[in-house]
Amino acid sequence: MTRHVLILGGHGKISQLITPILLRKSWTVTSVIRSADQVPTIEKLGAGIATGRLNVLVRSLEEMTEQAQAQAVLDEAKPDTVFWSAGAGGKGNPERTFLIDRDAAVHFIKAAVATPSIRQFILVSYVACRRTRAPWWDDKAWADAEKVNAMLSRYYAAKIVADEELLRQAAQRSDLAAISLRPGTLTDEPAGKVELGKTVGAGGDTSRASVAEVAAALMERVGKTKTGWLDLLDGTEALEGAVERVVKEGVNAAEGEEVFEKLKAQRSQRQQHDL
Repeated sequence: MTRHVLILGGHGKISQLITPILLRKSWTVTSVIRSADQVPTIEKLGAGIATGRLNVLVRSLEEMTEQAQAQAVLDEAKPDTVFWSAGAGGKGNPERTFLIDRDAAVHFIKAAVATPSIRQFILVSYVACRRTRAPWWDDKAWADAEKVNAMLSRYYAAKIVADEELLRQAAQRSDLAAISLRPGTLTDEPAGKVELGKTVGAGGDTSRASVAEVAAALMERVGKTKTGWLDLLDGTEALEGAVERVVKEGVNAAEGEEVFEKLKAQRSQRQQHDL
């Protein structure tokens, strides 16, 4: 199967790490960046890699105020997987955070769900981004999460909407896996062992390189992955083994959140109706 990944936020650090990983798998990568000045940086990522194909699109996510604009990008690129690692990160103009991290993300989520050829959507969020305490967290873990969300209040307000909408929209399709990959405090350390799925705590570091490697490993398992949230911290489990485990077990760190419980109840009602 020929694979084609659309990277949104292609100039970001995680995106620049995952691009050559995917190219070495002989996949096609279309990287969406906001400025023509960034094109040489992205093109260098494919230097010396003869197997994959790298395309670059210059589009401003900040200006994508309608789903139709996101759909136009998907129609032009024709990917089977979308990797969202874009965002203002709560920095700069507050409105920009909501335009990109919330609105544009939701537009692309909805457009992807409406595109039958797309099989995966992986969105990079962060581990503390939830409304309620995870059932497996202790008081300290939840206090850590609340502290982070208070410090990143604009970012949290935008990202939680995208994370929840990812679950709601993907529930419409059984053949699409929509995954929120949720690291801790990002570092530039090399990829290493991880804690993936339902992490013991809400605080801790995560190597950007590990985020890229985990995302690529999830993409390799298209058709086996399921919709859900996966928290990711530096840890003690081998990366490939951790990915294989969470995919096999269908781990979903969204458990306990109201959106998860509502969707679970709706599925149960439909199953009972079909009996």
